Amino acid sequence: MHTGADQQSTETRRTAFDSPRAHLAVTVPCRVPERIEFKIAVLTYKVVHGLAPGYLGPFTRVADLPSRQWMRSIGNNRLVVPISRLSTVGSRAFPIAGPQTWNDLPEDVTSAESLATFRRLLKTHLFRKSFPD
Repeated sequence: MHTGADQQSTETRRTAFDSPRAHLAVTVPCRVPERIEFKIAVLTYKVVHGLAPGYLGPFTRVADLPSRQWMRSIGNNRLVVPISRLSTVGSRAFPIAGPQTWNDLPEDVTSAESLATFRRLLKTHLFRKSFPD
């Protein structure tokens, strides 16, 4: 025997926002390059802050290099970009693309205290980059 609530739950219609990837249209700027940059930047943030699986990192900060300890780079969040030996796919590999994407972000975005704040600032940055005034 079905109650009214059971019947109502089985008769609900699926909307466009019920799909698993529908949130991407709302949370990430529309252009594909910015979506890719968003994904790489969020994953890099997680690696830098120890929130990602160990096999993805670690990245070396520029300030952690012995030759840079007394320079201005001690106070920034920049990462060392490894040299790529493969011209076709090397620059697209995460150990290279992650630090490159991270270093291209403004300091106020990379210095975010939480993942939620980082995502919000990153979305704003990418939206302004994608749709300049």
